[in-house]
Amino acid sequence: MTHNTPLSPRPLSRLSDVHRRVLTTAQLRTHGVAATEIAEQCRPGGPWQQLLPGVVLLHPGPPTSEERLHGALLFTAREAAPGVPAQPAPDSPHRPVYADAMITGLAALTLHGFSATPPLLSLDHVDVLVPRMRRLRSTSYVRVLRTPALPAPETVTGLPVAPVPRALADAVADLTDAEAVRRLLTEAVRGGHCEPAAVVRELNQAKLLARPHVVDAVDSLVAEGRAIAEDRLYRMVHEYGLPDPVWNVDLRLPGGPHLGGLDAYWPEQAVAVELDTRAPRQDEDALWSEYARKREHLERLGITVVYVTPKKLRNSMEQQAAVVRTALMAAGDRDPAAYVVVLPR
Repeated sequence: MTHNTPLSPRPLSRLSDVHRRVLTTAQLRTHGVAATEIAEQCRPGGPWQQLLPGVVLLHPGPPTSEERLHGALLFTAREAAPGVPAQPAPDSPHRPVYADAMITGLAALTLHGFSATPPLLSLDHVDVLVPRMRRLRSTSYVRVLRTPALPAPETVTGLPVAPVPRALADAVADLTDAEAVRRLLTEAVRGGHCEPAAVVRELNQAKLLARPHVVDAVDSLVAEGRAIAEDRLYRMVHEYGLPDPVWNVDLRLPGGPHLGGLDAYWPEQAVAVELDTRAPRQDEDALWSEYARKREHLERLGITVVYVTPKKLRNSMEQQAAVVRTALMAAGDRDPAAYVVVLPR
């Protein structure tokens, strides 16, 4: 018995199908396969092959897309103990835990169901996101991307995958085709994967908003997101039986200054709804200050302003309708609002 041979080898049959086909050399040793046997099996023309450094594909043919992804994670995942990476999850001995590593970029978007991204097997590389301090180098088809703080991964087909906004930012960083960038950002919003603000926040943090073709795509994204949010606001009013407001108006004091635009306004109750579709950029604080000043001014005049975000309209429309209904019902308990002129915008 060599020092590489465990006292109680665990049979490969315990593993799920893909995990019987892709294993690290450390895992093979825990299953009773000596280092010399691994080398022999991976010889040219042998039944196994080295997929990545320290990662073995247990068949001679080309790897499937699933095997490539699992191999990339096995290569990059932090070792739970020296020499023993990707331990089984506590709730499932067949599903490994890939610590401190997740699929991102185009591969992640394909896993999330994007149609504008290439098939997994046609990708030249798979991007894997890891903490900045990890000592890893890109190799073969695996490209290592480092970040100061990992986002919380989402599980897709059993794999840890970066959330859509982060995956988009990592994909866009590598793209110079303006149309390709626009297609990805548009699908993110139209497909309901995320809100524009979340995408723009990630692009800003990645310092990508200085690129003209990205800025043009973001402008289209924000417009697209506002149109979708406006449609949801119309649906909320009608589906939850709220009284009809006047839509898309400007308020002014008689003979006085412009007070601001509103997405919906109920003149009799002096209740307004405004969609908060800010796209966070460098001037986010200044833009929020403008929102706050506008709200304070209107409320001093006795007008109740309800701010609604696109995300809340998408995820909790009934709750937002209840907030607006409560504001309308409370109108009778307030002092009458100042008279304002309502103009179409």
